Amino acid sequence: MSKRSRPVKTTSIEVHRLKGKRKGAKLREQTWLEDGKVTGYSLAYINLKRCSADNGRVLGYDNSHGYHHRHFMGEVDAVSFTTYEAHLEQFLAEVHELCRIEDEED
Repeated sequence: MSKRSRPVKTTSIEVHRLKGKRKGAKLREQTWLEDGKVTGYSLAYINLKRCSADNGRVLGYDNSHGYHHRHFMGEVDAVSFTTYEAHLEQFLAEVHELCRIEDEED
């Protein structure tokens, strides 16, 4: 009789510090994987110059607290979930749009 092996769990954190007009801001991606599958995630665009609420999180997506949700300028709303990759793509598109708007405001 063989013992059931435990799933392999890993965590990945990637942080990109922004430069230029957004110096001090950062993009943060954290994922929790179990046997290679994303089981938890946190995506955040943090810029204290743009947002003082929510520890500077201008935009974010995560699935903490048992549900998938989106943070925007201190507000939190539930979102539907398809795949992590789709959320990441949506997050990056929104960050690019926010940066475009920020550049036009300056």
